[in-house]
Amino acid sequence: MARNKKERSIGFPPLFTSFKPVGIGGRHLSKIVLTIDEYEAIRLADYEGYSHDDASKEMHISRSTFTRLIEKARGKIAQMIILGNMITIEGGNIHFRSNIIKCNSCGYMFNIEIDRELKICPNCKSTELFNLAGSFGHGKCCIEYFDNK
Repeated sequence: MARNKKERSIGFPPLFTSFKPVGIGGRHLSKIVLTIDEYEAIRLADYEGYSHDDASKEMHISRSTFTRLIEKARGKIAQMIILGNMITIEGGNIHFRSNIIKCNSCGYMFNIEIDRELKICPNCKSTELFNLAGSFGHGKCCIEYFDNK
């Protein structure tokens, strides 16, 4: 019997969740799912430049698990580029450490701690805010997860 996957710590939710070749409708493309923890592995290692050891500590997983995760993510991204598939970022056994809030009125985006709630845009005072962690079904579970760490 397989054991449960360990929950992974994610810095903040991705800003964009779908990528596809230009000029081809998404309904005509094969879909590849990049999990949020695979996205985080790419962000930490390839964008931020973390070593596998440092990135694994950041995600609260072992270095060998991180290495398997990044190899799987890179394979999916290569498949998207080479074969022209559509890739979406979703799912995974994760919790966010921080959140990104976007104001739908002025477009301003800002990082906040996961346990902080914001109801008014500090830029334009609008109440039309979009919670990126919430769009992935996260928020309260993440606060409880990190309170127990």
